[in-house]
Amino acid sequence: MKKRRIVLTTFLVVMLVIIGIWIIKVMSGDIPYLDQWTRALVNTFPDTYIYTFFRGVTNLGSESFMYPFTAIVAAILIILFRNWLPGVLFGLGIYATHQVNKLIKYLVARERPTILEEANAIGESFPSGHAMIPIVCYGLLAYFLTQKLKSTSAVLFVQIFFGLLVFCIGISRYVINVHYLTDIVAGFVFGYLCLLVLITLYEKLQKIISRS
Repeated sequence: MKKRRIVLTTFLVVMLVIIGIWIIKVMSGDIPYLDQWTRALVNTFPDTYIYTFFRGVTNLGSESFMYPFTAIVAAILIILFRNWLPGVLFGLGIYATHQVNKLIKYLVARERPTILEEANAIGESFPSGHAMIPIVCYGLLAYFLTQKLKSTSAVLFVQIFFGLLVFCIGISRYVINVHYLTDIVAGFVFGYLCLLVLITLYEKLQKIISRS
């Protein structure tokens, strides 16, 4: 467990350094090499089944879906756990992540490769909200669900299912060409950090409540 934490911490630090370099390049008016290398590929997706599939998947990370979904899941979690903390932390955590995403977007102020209003793709580009917010939403949902599951295979299924869902929602923004690939990678990393903070906060608050 300790070795795994060291590996994870090292990976996150390395990624944050890389993302920091990307931010410096973007704010200097340059395009990160990863985006230069992947620009040609995105032009092959329009009018394909791949584009159609991801155009549908991207809606699962849009505000019009996420906010009602969050409210419903928060209520279900309160009922399921017979405790207000999971539902409240779920709802407030997603809202807070959204605000952090908007703040970073405002500070970096990167323009999108294209605007697609019907796909909720307007405003600044870095980092991708569709990568950052769903990893918190579906990550927390998976975390809470697995606490109620006793089967190891069921836990693994839930983790894999939501992991793939988060990946597909995030990468959909690259496929439909409303984000650069660096926007999505940064969104995943920032979102994962928010998820870790929220889970740690929940576990500490739960211990405090159980003692009182």
